[in-house]
Amino acid sequence: MDNYLVTSKPSSENPKFKPRPRPWRRSNLELNGKFDPKYRHSISDLLMHSYSEIGAFSHFYHIDGKPCQTHINNAVNSDRQLQFRMQGISAIDLDNKGIYIVSVTKSGCLTIHDFETLYCQSTGSLPRLLEDESKHLMHLNLQRQLDDVRWNHANQDEVLRTRRTLSVLGSEVYKGLCEIAFTITDNSRLIASDTHGVVNVWDKRKSPLPSLELITGSRSTLNTIQLHVDNQTILGASKDGNIYIWDLRGGRTSAAFQCHNEAGLPPLISFKLASKLAKIGSLKAQSDIVPKEIHSIDLDPSCPYQLAFHLDDGWSGVLDIYNLRVTHVHCPPPAWLNGASISTDLLYLRKPSWLPTSSIYAVGSSYDCGIHILDFYPDTSSPSHVDYREDVESLSKMNHQRKKNIFVPLSEGVTTCASHPLNGTIIAGTKHSSLLVVSQPRWAF
Repeated sequence: MDNYLVTSKPSSENPKFKPRPRPWRRSNLELNGKFDPKYRHSISDLLMHSYSEIGAFSHFYHIDGKPCQTHINNAVNSDRQLQFRMQGISAIDLDNKGIYIVSVTKSGCLTIHDFETLYCQSTGSLPRLLEDESKHLMHLNLQRQLDDVRWNHANQDEVLRTRRTLSVLGSEVYKGLCEIAFTITDNSRLIASDTHGVVNVWDKRKSPLPSLELITGSRSTLNTIQLHVDNQTILGASKDGNIYIWDLRGGRTSAAFQCHNEAGLPPLISFKLASKLAKIGSLKAQSDIVPKEIHSIDLDPSCPYQLAFHLDDGWSGVLDIYNLRVTHVHCPPPAWLNGASISTDLLYLRKPSWLPTSSIYAVGSSYDCGIHILDFYPDTSSPSHVDYREDVESLSKMNHQRKKNIFVPLSEGVTTCASHPLNGTIIAGTKHSSLLVVSQPRWAF
C-alpha cells in the first residue's frame, strides 16, 4: 500500500483554525437538561408566529333548559338594545395544572370548562358550532355583574369571584371589590382591592371581616393587584395612574410606628407611572405623556422582577421593580389613526396575561379584533426594550432574523386573556362573551 501513497509537500504557512459561525447551542439542552434562556429567546420568534385562532365558543348556554342571562343579553344586543357594560367576559383563570378554566361574565354567569375537552372541540377550520353543554363542569347564573375570578392556588377546589357594585335600597352603588389574589402557601389568606383605594386582607380562620387594610391615601379605585412570589409583598395599580407597593411584614411603615389616628398600613413606595415613562427620552420626544388609567399589572412568571402594565389607551410595558425603571414599552397606533372608535371599549378593563416561559406577553387590542403577542425578554435584544437599537440587532451575527412583536387577528374583540401554565395555549374572553382558543394549528405539527 505504501507504493500508492503520495507524499504531500510541506506547507510553508501554519494552518489557521476556522471557528464555526454558529455553535450548536442545542447541545446545552442535552448537557444541562434545560434550555439556556438566551437560546430560548432566540427561537421564541417561531413560537410567537405559530399562534392563530383554532376555536371559538359563543356563550349560548342554558340553565334548566332556559337561556342563561348572558345568552339573553347577547341576543338582545344583536338588536343594539343593551348597554355594553352588561356584556362580555370580565375575567378568566386556569388552575395550577391547567386542567380547568373558570370564566365570569358581566351578565353574572360563572362557567367552569375542562381545558382538554374545550381544546379537542377546537377544529380550527370548521365554522363555529354550538358547544356540548353537557361537558360543562359548572355553569351558574349569580344574577349580578361579576368583575374578577381566581382559583385558590393553595386549595384547587376553591374559586372566588367579585364585583364592583353593590345594591343598596334598590339602587346600584359603585362600591365593592375589584381584583382578588390568593397566596400560594396559605389557603386561608385572601387579598382584594376595592373601589375606594384600599387593599383588604382577610384571614378566613379568624373573622369574616378584614384583618388588615393596606391604604393608599387616595379614594381612587385600585383596579388591579399582584402578590409577589415571596407572599409578603403586594403591588397595586390605580385608576389615576399610580403604582403602590406594600410589605405585609411592616418595614419602615409597620404598625408599631404608626400614629394612633392612622388606620391601616400605608405603602412602602408609591409613584406615578407617567413619571417613569417621562424618563424615556425617545418616548417623551414623540408623545405627550400624561397620567393614564392602569388596567392591569402582572408579574412575569419567568422573571419575577418584571412587572407588566397595561394602560387604558392600549400601551403596555414592563417596570423593573428592583430599580423602579420602565424597561419595555409597546405603543400601538391610536384608534383614531385607523378610523376606529374606542368609546365603548372604555367600559372594559382589559386583562392581559404572560405566557409561562420566554417573557412573552399577550394583550387584547384596544380597538381591533385580535391580540398583540409582545416580546418582553429582559434584555436589549427585545424589540420592545427602551434601549433596543434596530441597526445593531440587524447586524448581529447571533440574530439571523430580526425580532418583532406579532399581532394575531381574531374573530372578536378581546377583553381578557389567560395562558395555559404548561403548553402556553391562550384562552381569550371577548366583548361578546365568547371564549377563543389561540394556539398552534393542528397542521403545524
